[in-house]
Amino acid sequence: MTERQKDRPWLMRTYAGHSTAEASNELYRRNLAKGQTGLSVAFDLPTQTGYDSDHVLARGEVGRVGVPVAHLGDMRRLFQDIPLEQMNTSMTINATAMWLLALYQVVAEEQGADVTKLQGTTQNDIVKEYLSRGTHVFPPGPSLRLTTDMIAYTVSHIPKWNPINICSYHLQEAGATPVQEIAYAMSTAVAVLDAVRDSGQVPQERMGDVVGRISFFVNAGVRFIEEMCKMRAFGRIWDTVTRERYGIENPKHRRFRYGVQVNSLGLTEAQPENNVQRIVLEMLAVTLSKDARARAVQLPAWNEALGLPRPWDQQWSLRIQQVLAYESDLLEYEDIFEGSKVIEAKVEELVAEATAEIERIQEMGGAMAAVESGYLKSQLVSSHAARRARIESGEEKIIGVNAFEGTEPNPLTADLDTAIQTVDPAVEARVIASLQHWRDTRYQPPFNHPRPCKALEKLKEAARGTDNLMEATLECARAGVTTGEWAGALREVFGEFRAPTGVSSAPVAVTAEEGSALSEVRRKVELTAKDLGVGKLRFLVGKPGLDGHSNGAEQIAVRARDAGFEVVYQGIRLSPEQIVDAALAEDVHAVGLSILSGSHAQLVPDVLERLRVAGATDIPVIAGGIIPSGDAEQLRAAGVAAVFTPKDFDITGIIGRIVDEIRNANKLDPLEVPA
Repeated sequence: MTERQKDRPWLMRTYAGHSTAEASNELYRRNLAKGQTGLSVAFDLPTQTGYDSDHVLARGEVGRVGVPVAHLGDMRRLFQDIPLEQMNTSMTINATAMWLLALYQVVAEEQGADVTKLQGTTQNDIVKEYLSRGTHVFPPGPSLRLTTDMIAYTVSHIPKWNPINICSYHLQEAGATPVQEIAYAMSTAVAVLDAVRDSGQVPQERMGDVVGRISFFVNAGVRFIEEMCKMRAFGRIWDTVTRERYGIENPKHRRFRYGVQVNSLGLTEAQPENNVQRIVLEMLAVTLSKDARARAVQLPAWNEALGLPRPWDQQWSLRIQQVLAYESDLLEYEDIFEGSKVIEAKVEELVAEATAEIERIQEMGGAMAAVESGYLKSQLVSSHAARRARIESGEEKIIGVNAFEGTEPNPLTADLDTAIQTVDPAVEARVIASLQHWRDTRYQPPFNHPRPCKALEKLKEAARGTDNLMEATLECARAGVTTGEWAGALREVFGEFRAPTGVSSAPVAVTAEEGSALSEVRRKVELTAKDLGVGKLRFLVGKPGLDGHSNGAEQIAVRARDAGFEVVYQGIRLSPEQIVDAALAEDVHAVGLSILSGSHAQLVPDVLERLRVAGATDIPVIAGGIIPSGDAEQLRAAGVAAVFTPKDFDITGIIGRIVDEIRNANKLDPLEVPA
C-alpha cells in the first residue's frame, strides 16, 4: 500500500494531584518524563468549593481528591521547574475557575512566560456542578457572569486558552443517557454563548473566536459503538447550532473540540482487573473514528473503585493509550466508519432525539431555568434509578458483579492496603500550618505582597457593579489573597446556592408487586414502624463534608422512600453538627452517611460522637462510599452499624438491612420475613 502521513496522536493526560503542591509537582514531573503530553490538575474539594484548608467544612478533605491550592505560593510550588509557556494544562475547576486561572497566569508571568502563548483549559462549567458533581458556590446568575467574564478576558488576553470545557462527563456519571448527555451539554453551551453575546464584552465579529475556544469534556461508556455514534452526533449538532444560532461561517471555528475521561461509573470494586478491558473499550469509542476523535484523552486506573490510584496504576493507564497510538495502525487511516449504514442510522436517531430535548429545555427558558426548576436534576436521578434497577434485576449485566461472579484469588488485590495510594492523615495539619504561615508573612520579604484587604474591597466593588471581574481577581492573586478570602468576598455579594436534590420528584424505579423484594422490605418497614408505635420510620440520608458526588445518596434516598420510609435528605455539603442537629430535630430512626472523597475516617466518627453526647445512641449509623476494607473495620469498631461500598449493588437489600439495624438498635426481635 502507499505510505500515507500518520495522524498526530491526541494529547495524553493523567488526572492527578494529591496531598500537597510539592508532592503533586513531583508527580507531574515524573508523569511528563514517562511520555505524558499534557497536564491535568485535580484540585482538592476545599479549593474547588472556595474554602481555605482550615475552614470547618474542609476537615478531612484537605489533599484527598486533589491538590490544595490556597494562594499564589501554592501555585508557584505546584508548577516549579515546569515551563508553563510550553505546557498544555487542563484544570478541573469550576466555581473557583477564575481564581485558579488568575493564579496560573501570575505564576506564568513570574516565570517570564508570554501569557498570550499559554495553552490549556479551565473546566468552568457550573451547570453540571448543580446537576451532578456538587462543587458549585454561587447562584446560577452570578456563576454565569463569572464564566462570561473569563471567556471575554481570555479571548482578548490569553487567546490560545480554552476558558470553558462544557462537561457532560459527570452527567453520564449521574445516570444520563447519551441523548441527555448531548442535550444538557448543548443547552449549557447555548446558555454560555448567549450570555457572552448579550454581555456586550465581545463584538459580534469576534464571536467566531469565542466559539472556536469552546471545548467539551465528555464521557465514554463501555457501549462503545453507541458512544462513538454519540460523538458524531455531538459534532453535527454543534455545527448546526453555531452556524444557525450564532452565524459562525468559518468551519474551523465550528469544529467540535473535545477531550475525554472514560467512564468511572462502570468501574467495579468486584473483580477490579476487569476494569482494564472496560477502560480499553471505552477509549476505542473516542479514538477509532477519525472524524469524531478526541483531542485529549485521560483514562482512569483499574483500581479507582477501591481508592486513590498509585503512580504505577496511572502509568498503566497511560501505557494503554501509548500502545494504541504508537504500536497499532489506527492513525494511518481515514475515518473507518464512513459509509456505514448502521452507524449513520444510530447517529441520525441520536441527533433527532437530542435536538428535541434541547428544544424542550429552550421552551423552559434555557439551561439555567431548567436547573432552578429542578427539571434537569430530577431527569438525571430517574435515569440513574432506572439503570440501577436494570442492574439489580440482571437485565443489565456487569461481569463479576451480577454475572460470572466466581473468581480465582486476585494477586493484584491480595494486599488491599498496598493496592491503593493512601494520603497521610498528617498532611492536613501540615497544609494548615503552611497556610497560617502564608497569612502571617505574605506582606514580608521576599514576597512583599500588598495588604490583601484593598484588593478584596475592589473585588467586592466590581462584583456589585458590572465590571469584568478578572482584573480585580488578578489583583487579589498578586496581593497574596487566599482561596477562601477570594470566594468569601464574592459570597458576601452574590450569596450561596443550594441546588435542587431531584429526590422528591424522581419516579418509582422498582415496582413493589406482591412477592417482590421491595414488597417484602416495605412489609418490614411497616411492621417495624408499628412495633415502635410510630406512623412511619424516618431515615436521614446525610452528605457530610465537601464531597458533592450525590448519586449514591440520592439512589438510597429514593429507594428508602419507595420502601415506605419518610426520608430526610437535605442535599450536599453539611457539617457533622448540622447532620446530628437534623437527626435529633426530625427524631429519625437511622442515619445514613454517604462519602466518596476519603474523609469518612474523620467525619463518620464525629457524627457518632455527637449522637453519643446527645444521648441518641439508639440511632444506628450506616456508612456508604469508597471505603477501603481496613477503614471499614475501623468504622465498625467505632460503632457504625453497617458499611456499604460500590460492590453492594442491591439497593433494596441495603434498605432491608437498614430496617434490621433499626430493630437491633431498639432491641426488637428479628423479623421472620420470607426470602
